[in-house]
Amino acid sequence: MTLSSDDILARTAHRPWPLPSGPWIMGQSWHDVLFAHWPVPAAALAGLLPDTLEVDTWNDSGWIGVVPFHMTGVKLRGLPTLPGTSAFPEINVRTYVRPRPGRAGHDRPGVWFFSLDAQQPLAVRTARTWFGLPYYDALFNRRDDGDDGIAYASRRTHRDAPAADFRARYGPTGDVLLAAPDSFDAWLTERYCLYAQKPKGPLKIGEIHHEPWPLQPAFAQIELNTMTQAAGIELPHVKPVLHFARQVDVRVWAPRVVQRSVNR
Repeated sequence: MTLSSDDILARTAHRPWPLPSGPWIMGQSWHDVLFAHWPVPAAALAGLLPDTLEVDTWNDSGWIGVVPFHMTGVKLRGLPTLPGTSAFPEINVRTYVRPRPGRAGHDRPGVWFFSLDAQQPLAVRTARTWFGLPYYDALFNRRDDGDDGIAYASRRTHRDAPAADFRARYGPTGDVLLAAPDSFDAWLTERYCLYAQKPKGPLKIGEIHHEPWPLQPAFAQIELNTMTQAAGIELPHVKPVLHFARQVDVRVWAPRVVQRSVNR
């Protein structure tokens, strides 16, 4: 069941900081989300970030996530959904960061995206231009096989972009269990902002809100995954940490520049 904006915004106790003061501008729902995470040395990730950000670590390690899902109900506030643009699959490659001390909000841990592949050309171009996010065109084949899980495949088709492919079957293996606030599960998933920065541009933050992730234990049979290699990141030869979530309904705020602290 998709929640109303009033229901989504009424539940905020799980947030690490208050809701943004301005109005949200976009709504969307995320479905059949797989979180697949691998530990990666923080130093290896730091070299791929702008100097405005530092790697957020767990037990002194950085983490890289590959996250396939599909979206529905994508639309700007107050406007109807546009045919062919409101629902599409996506897969992203992400790590976890925070602004370096000396910038406002440096205590707000968030997500840095190395790539976001989607099968929606308008969404790709809007996100690249407006948010400064590294979105890429891709082709997808997604099928829900019920108890056998989600069959999911993507192939990047973006012109002049490095090749990136993913093919897997995944799904839940147990009941929903909300992550404890200070747990590793929450650290990986409960992120309420993203950071983006174009070359020579300012650091920007984009804030979001949703109810706590309805996490379930998961399986994933990953046949092909070159998503991180396209970003220059080699995954370790260990099993990923896996989580599944059936649906969250999201509200998105406009990106804004992260200012330097006044007292710096």
